Amino acid sequence: MSFTWWRYPTRRFSVDGLSFAVSSRARGDGLCSSLTMLGVEQASDHTPMFGPESARNHVLQAILPDGRMLEVDFGYMGTWTTGIVARLDSVVVHESHKGRVPCYPEQYRSAAVQHGNISSGSAGGPALSGGIFAKENRIPFAVDVLTGLLFFAVAKLSDLQTAAAVGVVVGFGLIAFQKITKIDVTGGLALFGIVMLCISAGLAYWLADEEWIKLRGTITGIIAASFFLFDGVRSGPYIGKGLARYMPYSDIDPGRFAIGMGCVGLLMAGLNYAAAKLLSTDSWLFYTTFIDIFIVGSLVFVVLRYARQTKANAVADLRP
Repeated sequence: MSFTWWRYPTRRFSVDGLSFAVSSRARGDGLCSSLTMLGVEQASDHTPMFGPESARNHVLQAILPDGRMLEVDFGYMGTWTTGIVARLDSVVVHESHKGRVPCYPEQYRSAAVQHGNISSGSAGGPALSGGIFAKENRIPFAVDVLTGLLFFAVAKLSDLQTAAAVGVVVGFGLIAFQKITKIDVTGGLALFGIVMLCISAGLAYWLADEEWIKLRGTITGIIAASFFLFDGVRSGPYIGKGLARYMPYSDIDPGRFAIGMGCVGLLMAGLNYAAAKLLSTDSWLFYTTFIDIFIVGSLVFVVLRYARQTKANAVADLRP
């Protein structure tokens, strides 16, 4: 099983007075679609997130009461949109986007298809690694998500200071567990994470006023961004390299990646400052737990594009 993280708009149309609808959703394990006739499901299809099958269109079929065959071609119309083309006995009867057919975005096709052969990459294509979906990264990634949710829950049930203290205890507990069991639960940034936890908790108790605690994210964001930028100008030997293991590519320049993430950190610190000043505590807590992660996720795509530029054009112009 896998969770649904996005639902695309339902595509509705009619054929000979019969109503049809194609619904679709993006899940952790890929894209799913379903065709219904008069509210009853007739067909469904699924493509994985990565691999040779990921870039194909979905084919959904239904038999009309008179025996004719309806075939619906479903797929991407762009990076963020999906669409359909419906054919009745091979004759087009509906197009969600006039004159266009569904097609996986060309700029992502090579990476998605070749991800099925996770290795150093294939000839002519990008070098790929497992990213967060690699076996060795699934547990650390899940731990990161769960600790974030734990902070949110504790903060809602008690206060921000208690949540910070719990975060430190859990962080050190995970490190001890990893040392004893030899199971990697913290990923490639264990030491960096502990340092930031301690700084965060220290600020939470030092800045005892709630308004100052809300600005803790801005302060720690600036500190973390400084670490990233310092690591970046040194070619990213620690933080840049450790974070790059979560990405689905193996051709990332750690220095460029660290510098890019440092810039993202500064931007997010500024956004947190605005949220802390303009929003209530509950609204701010919701933003920091559930909203800013999507902003960061979008910015990471930009940073990845910058970090994956050929090493012949490395960051000599950005480093002293």
